[in-house]
Amino acid sequence: MENTSVLVVEDEYRIRQFLRAALEGEGCKVLEAPTVAAGLALVSEYKPELVILDLGLPDADGRQFIRSLRGWSDVPIMVLSARNLEADKVSLLDAGADDYLAKPFGVAELLARLRALKRRRAQRPNDNSAIVKFGEVMVDQVNRLTFRNGEQVHLTPREYHLLTIMLAQPGKVLTQRQLLREVWGAGHSEDGHYLRIYIGRLRQKLEADPSQPQHLLTETGVGYRFCQ
Repeated sequence: MENTSVLVVEDEYRIRQFLRAALEGEGCKVLEAPTVAAGLALVSEYKPELVILDLGLPDADGRQFIRSLRGWSDVPIMVLSARNLEADKVSLLDAGADDYLAKPFGVAELLARLRALKRRRAQRPNDNSAIVKFGEVMVDQVNRLTFRNGEQVHLTPREYHLLTIMLAQPGKVLTQRQLLREVWGAGHSEDGHYLRIYIGRLRQKLEADPSQPQHLLTETGVGYRFCQ
């Protein structure tokens, strides 16, 4: 995290100072904003590498920040909030947030998640690289072939489509609605049972232990995450 620029959008001074101390302890350069308007202005001017966002801001809800920012920037956004309902998490991720951490939170977990967001951002230019490897698996996206331990694994077209969508965004929580729209179309955005079946099939074919997956992970009540 050395020299990583991070914008903290939080109206409570003590929390901003707490986050500043934790981030500067990791070598980050920290910007602070107490409002949505100030946060958007700082992103425009300084182009930070990461954004930490509180939702309960005095001039607007944090969702407005996300919606406005996503019109012109893809900077990773980590939401911090006391709102811990699954519906809140889903709506924020659908709006364009990259990850969500409920208050109270541990500094170690926050920093680990921020490092993951930074790694994913660094990988973006290679998201469509020909070869993706994880665990015992290699996916050749040019020839649309998948191997495990050197042996070819047969994936149906829909299984392969679902897998490549997840591979393109390592570390990011993808909501059930997002994945259903991408793979099955807008008319199936509520058909979560399709997704559970296909994720299960991919785990059976690709995970070393499908009952304890290491790469195709469930975010309970929200969606799924691919981890290399």
